[in-house]
Amino acid sequence: MNDQKHLWGIDLGGTKAEGVVLGPKGVNDILFRDRVPTGAENGYQHILGQIKTLVGLMEKKMGYRPAKLGIGTPGTLDPKLGTMKGCNSECMNFMPMKDDLEKLLGMEIAIANDANCFALAETCLGVVAQKFPHARVVFGVIMGTGVGGGLVVDGRAIGGLQGIAGEWGHNFLDDSGGPCYCGKSGCVEKVLAGPSLEKFYASIAGDRKSLKEIYSLFNAGDAKAVETMQRLTHYFGKALSVIVNIIDPDVIVIGGGVGNIPEIYTDGVESVRKFAFNNGVLDTPIVKPMLGDSAGVFGAAYLVAP
Repeated sequence: MNDQKHLWGIDLGGTKAEGVVLGPKGVNDILFRDRVPTGAENGYQHILGQIKTLVGLMEKKMGYRPAKLGIGTPGTLDPKLGTMKGCNSECMNFMPMKDDLEKLLGMEIAIANDANCFALAETCLGVVAQKFPHARVVFGVIMGTGVGGGLVVDGRAIGGLQGIAGEWGHNFLDDSGGPCYCGKSGCVEKVLAGPSLEKFYASIAGDRKSLKEIYSLFNAGDAKAVETMQRLTHYFGKALSVIVNIIDPDVIVIGGGVGNIPEIYTDGVESVRKFAFNNGVLDTPIVKPMLGDSAGVFGAAYLVAP
């Protein structure tokens, strides 16, 4: 079997780097899967060394080293500068990671952020592949501790001219969100992310709760929790309608912890319908993912698909 029939990918997180080698049958053909600690606290060079260690394990198992490797990162490669930006592991920012890894490993490296890898995996292997096989344009949403997005067109992750395609989390949404680390105020992330919803609840209830606790109170009819969930679904629709209006994707997939809240798929979708520019009609499927935590590493592998 030649190298092109195997897809090698690494999901690089703040605490672990996970590698996978996929055969031609995708999720039913996992030839290697393992992880090593990232050790981001030890600096950029240590991260590169850990990636090299993981590739070594992959090579030992497979008996060869391919020409290409996909890597999903907690940040974006700036196409113009060739350096990383927006990384949670701050030691990676401003570093020429693609070039450094290509020199270190002797392989061609494809890099995309975690949201693009999520969207790509769900498109090629997950819910889109299973239920909407003819979809050409897919938008993947991650709503968890932050808010991000990834765009896939014809089975390819789209980074954009500046590497920021899909970054809807830092569109302006509402002043009530307050200042964001990006330097702006009222970003989508500051309204819809889990910590932002918890902060809003605390501001009206005077008591800090986890999002899970808030949702339990919502189900019990607690007025402040109800207000918090209504805020989520209202602004979810307002924010996502911008994506529908501009891209009009064939499918939208919702990932991240906040995406597990059922009301997103009822009241939230109704809010999208209300705000979208389509005469009160919304045909866009807004669906849950299927791959769970595997999406990141599978999507990284599919960055090097033929």
